[in-house]
Amino acid sequence: MQRRAAAIYVALFIVIGAASYSLVATAQAPHVEFQNPEYELAQGDQFQVGGQTYTASSISTSEQGGGHGGAATTVVEGELRYTNDSARYTATWENNTTQSYDGQEWRVLVENASEPTSFTLREDLNETAILQDDPDASNEMVTQNGTQYVVINGSELVPATEYFPEPGTRTYAQGDGLDYQGNASTVASVTTESVTLAWNAPRTNTIGVGNHDNVTLSGETYLAHFPDESTLQLTQDFESYNQQTQEIDQYTLHKNGLWGVSILSFLTAVFMIGFAYLPSRY
Repeated sequence: MQRRAAAIYVALFIVIGAASYSLVATAQAPHVEFQNPEYELAQGDQFQVGGQTYTASSISTSEQGGGHGGAATTVVEGELRYTNDSARYTATWENNTTQSYDGQEWRVLVENASEPTSFTLREDLNETAILQDDPDASNEMVTQNGTQYVVINGSELVPATEYFPEPGTRTYAQGDGLDYQGNASTVASVTTESVTLAWNAPRTNTIGVGNHDNVTLSGETYLAHFPDESTLQLTQDFESYNQQTQEIDQYTLHKNGLWGVSILSFLTAVFMIGFAYLPSRY
């Protein structure tokens, strides 16, 4: 009788476990999808937001995870690219340093004042090159009593201040324009430590996009979604996304519960079979 009752309960738990497992095996897992996204893009596609043109410059996949025998996960990522036609650039010239400008080397000399508003570029003469170009001059100068001399024809000493030409100078004030590396620049600021030049020119910017990331384009926020490994969707239907993620969370919760029922039912059946065949003490 004990074994008959055990067999009935074992059969009952097996049925329960099998039913739970069948629900897990046949259930369709929900996933995020959007029927009418604002933009659906393939690699290389262009689109406009707020008058700015963007390009889906890349859509790529990579494998993540998979350590310790686990399955690797395929991650899809993308990159958007756009050009700012009037981006601001700056360059800083430190006071009393040599800078390349207009094909020459210049010494930057800020106005000697507590609040300077101008600076001077003084030509930085290449004295070594000048000496090498003069067949009558020695390649090295000599110093006597603190004064530097150029040796002419092996014996004549000419003070360096008299031998070398007067360096050229250019003076600029804050707000003045100058051509710097082909850019129409402006002296943006002058301080005792440095001079700042500024200009506007095109600049290409990139935005990395991950699956279900928020992306701000021209002040508007979009949700990025990759329905497959070659397509990027941008949508502002955040309500639908939140609803779908809740459904996925509920599905995962119910699936884990059914797995628990199946495992517990089969374990219970095994234990009952074991208990039923234990030898009686009476």
